[in-house]
Amino acid sequence: MDTRQMAALGAWPRIAVAVALALAGLTAQAATLTGRVTTAAGQPVAGAMVTLWNAQKNRKETVYTDATGQYRLQTGFSGDMVLRARSYNHRDFNVALAVKADDVQTHALVLAPLTDPQEISDALTASAHAATLPFPDQKTKDTFIAQCSYCHQQGNSLTRRPRPESEWSDVIWRMEGYGALLTFAEHSRIKATYVQGFTGKPVVAVQSGPYSPELARARVEEWHAGDAFSFIHDTVVGHDGKLYGIDEGKDVIFILDRTTAQLEVVKLPMEEDDHIGGRLRGAQLPIGVYTGAHGPHSAVQLKDGRLFITAALSGKLIEFNPQTRAFTFHKIPEGFLWRKGLYPHTIRLDQDEKIWFTVTVSNRLVRFDPTTATFSDIALPHNGAMRWISDTFVGVIMKVASWFPGQNLQLWLSHHKLLGAGAEAFNFPYGIDVNPVDNSVWYAKLLGNAIGVVDRATLEVTEIPTPFKGPRRMRFAADGTLWIPSFDEGKLAHFDPATRQFEMIDLPVLGKGEYEMPYALAVHPQTGDVWIAANNTDRVLRYIPKDKRFIAYPMPNRVIWFRDFDFTTDGKVCTSNSNLPAYAHEDKVPAFVCITP
Repeated sequence: MDTRQMAALGAWPRIAVAVALALAGLTAQAATLTGRVTTAAGQPVAGAMVTLWNAQKNRKETVYTDATGQYRLQTGFSGDMVLRARSYNHRDFNVALAVKADDVQTHALVLAPLTDPQEISDALTASAHAATLPFPDQKTKDTFIAQCSYCHQQGNSLTRRPRPESEWSDVIWRMEGYGALLTFAEHSRIKATYVQGFTGKPVVAVQSGPYSPELARARVEEWHAGDAFSFIHDTVVGHDGKLYGIDEGKDVIFILDRTTAQLEVVKLPMEEDDHIGGRLRGAQLPIGVYTGAHGPHSAVQLKDGRLFITAALSGKLIEFNPQTRAFTFHKIPEGFLWRKGLYPHTIRLDQDEKIWFTVTVSNRLVRFDPTTATFSDIALPHNGAMRWISDTFVGVIMKVASWFPGQNLQLWLSHHKLLGAGAEAFNFPYGIDVNPVDNSVWYAKLLGNAIGVVDRATLEVTEIPTPFKGPRRMRFAADGTLWIPSFDEGKLAHFDPATRQFEMIDLPVLGKGEYEMPYALAVHPQTGDVWIAANNTDRVLRYIPKDKRFIAYPMPNRVIWFRDFDFTTDGKVCTSNSNLPAYAHEDKVPAFVCITP
C-alpha cells in the first residue's frame, strides 16, 4: 500500500488494520523451529533458504540463515509437513516432521554439494541456461532478450527442453501472436539458436549469491492461487489489507485474506459485445491460458474502495466494488476501427483521484475521471515513419485479424513483418507513474526507448530519450526522482526530472556471462529503498540508494516472474508469481508472495 492509499484510509482505520494484522501474525506463529544449516564438513551455510510447507502443500514460509548458519522459523502451521533447506550449488535437504501448536523443535540441516552434471545443470537459474545460447550476433541476442522474454523466462525447465526445428518454429509463431515483434529473418535466426542451444546436455556454470546480514531477519510467505493455467498479472494491496490478484488469462480476481489464508475467486462477467480473446482474438494466444474476454491486467483503488482495472483484451476499464462485488464496464473510446483502445496496460492514480493508464499497442495515454466517468485521450509522439504506420493502421489490422480467430493473420498483414521493421515499428508505452511532489504524470516507452511527461493543463507531451533500452515499469520515490528498470540491458536507472540527468547502475548477476531481466520495480515511500523484480535469476533485488548497495533475496520457488510490487501497512512487500504459463513454476501454480525485510 503506498502513501496515497494509506492517506485514503484515515488514521484510525489504518491503525486498526495494522494492529489486526500484527495480532493475527502473532497468534499464527505458535510453533518455533530452530537449527543450523551446514555442509557435510560442518561448515555453516549463510543465506540458505529454510522453507516449511503447510500440511495441505498450498502455503509455505521461508527464512534465511545468518552468517553462522542458524535459522529460526516461527509458524502457525500444524500437522505433518516438510522442512527444506536450499542453497546454491547444493542438493536440497528435506526433513519430514509433525508440528503442533506451541512446539519448539530443533533440526540440523546438512547440505551436500551437487556433483552430478545433470543435477548441477537442473539447479541453475534460467540466466545460466540463456547465457549459453549460441547467438550468431549481438543484435540477435538483443532481440531475443527484448522480444522473447515478455512474459516468461527463457531457459527454465520447461522452455529449455530440446525440440525439432519445426516445433520451435511453432512456439515462436505463438509468441509472435502475443506480441513478440520479429522479422522473418529474426524468427529464423532465433529458431536456429534454440535448436543449437537447447540440446538437453547439462550446462556447466558456477553461480554464487552474495550474503547480506539483512537476510537473517527476512521472511517470505507464499499462498498458492489458481491452477496450472492461471495467469495472475498484477497484485495490489487493498485498503482492507487483503491482496487482490488479477488473472489476465481467466478473467478472475483472486482475493486473499492474509490473516486467515482464505482465498475468494470472483469471476468477471461478460457483456454482449465481448468475445473470448477480446480484440486479440485473431492471435494465437497461449494454449489453455487465455480463456476470457477481458484480460484484466493492472489495478488501482480509490479512497472509497472501488478498484479500477485495465482490460487488456476487451479494451475496457473495469470498475469493481469489493463490498458489493458489483462490476461496471467503461468502454475506452476506440476511434476508427480500434485505433485508440488496443491493450490498455499499466494504471496509476494521481493525487486528485484521476486515473491514468497506458494503451500499449495504440501508443496512447488515457485519463479517466471516476466522478464524471469521462475519458481524455492523449496521442503520444510517433517517433518515425514506421511507427506512424503502426499508430495509424494497427487497429485496422487487428480488426481484420479478429475475423479469423486464432490464425495470427495480423502477422501477415503487419509492416513489421512485411517491411522487415521488427520491434522498431512500435513504441509500446508501458509503465506509468505520478510524481508525488508535483503530481506530474510520466510514462515509459518500452520499444521507443524514451520517457515522457504530460502537461496536466494542456495534455501536451514532452519526451526524453533514455540512454538505455527497454524502460519498463518505473516508479517515483518520495523525493520526486524516478527509478526505471532497463529490461533489455539489465540495469537500474535513476532520473532527476529537475536536471534531466540519468544515473545508470548495473544489476548484480549470479554467474559469468549472465544477464538480468528487471521487469518492474517499486520504491518504498518511507525508506526510499528500490525493490526490483529480477526475473532471470529467481530473486528480488533491493537497492538502498543511501548506501549504493544491493541486497539479493533468493526466492524459494524456481521459475519466478514477478510483476508489480505493493507495500502493506505491516511492513511487507507483496507481489505475485506469474510466469506464463504457470505450470513452468516449480510448484506448478501461481502464488501470492510477501516478503518481510
